[in-house]
Amino acid sequence: MPRAPMKDMIKLLTLSVAIATALILPYGKAHAQTLETAVVAGGCFWCVESDFEQVEGVTQVVSGFAGGTVANPSYREVTSGGTGHLEVVEITYDPAVLSYERLLHLFLRSVDVTDAGGQFCDRGASYTTAIFVEDAAQRMVAEAAIATAQAELGQEVVTPIREAAPFYPAEAYHQDYYRSDDLIITRFGPRRKSVAYELYRTACGRDARLTELWGDAAPFVHH
Repeated sequence: MPRAPMKDMIKLLTLSVAIATALILPYGKAHAQTLETAVVAGGCFWCVESDFEQVEGVTQVVSGFAGGTVANPSYREVTSGGTGHLEVVEITYDPAVLSYERLLHLFLRSVDVTDAGGQFCDRGASYTTAIFVEDAAQRMVAEAAIATAQAELGQEVVTPIREAAPFYPAEAYHQDYYRSDDLIITRFGPRRKSVAYELYRTACGRDARLTELWGDAAPFVHH
């Protein structure tokens, strides 16, 4: 049997590649589109980032600010007051692995939902808690999660549900603070950020208070 001309073979190969690409791309786009985001405020964003980066189904957590009136605020501006922003994290997750309901369940048990003045040793409006919702469906889930948490605690949950607001990432040095080996100067002398973070978390009383409040239901307590 005579072999097909080289020109025809090249055309056939090109067509095969085009078909394969057409089949792969829709899958890749569909898979990428399954990722969703949630924005929550839980006091120190280093801690919330540290907690949720260990949750299965979470692909990324970014520390930042939301809820205020100033565009692209700095950390100093937010903590000084006047911008209206809260320290928040933006959690990107795969809802096929982690539901929004489960995410909020974990979040509410990782903060002091009874404290309206801040979180643990961090006081002031920028350190208060909140759940930012994007639509009516998320609001319903958030309301149910808060009602469940309130029933379990037997205390009022003061964490508010707020409408979605622009999210502004914090400065680069705040991202993944809890696992950074960069050296900083602390009152105890030079320390790696990861070490300084653990010292801060313990001294601030976060885990002690969560254990007191939630007991074994607290999902991220450091022992």
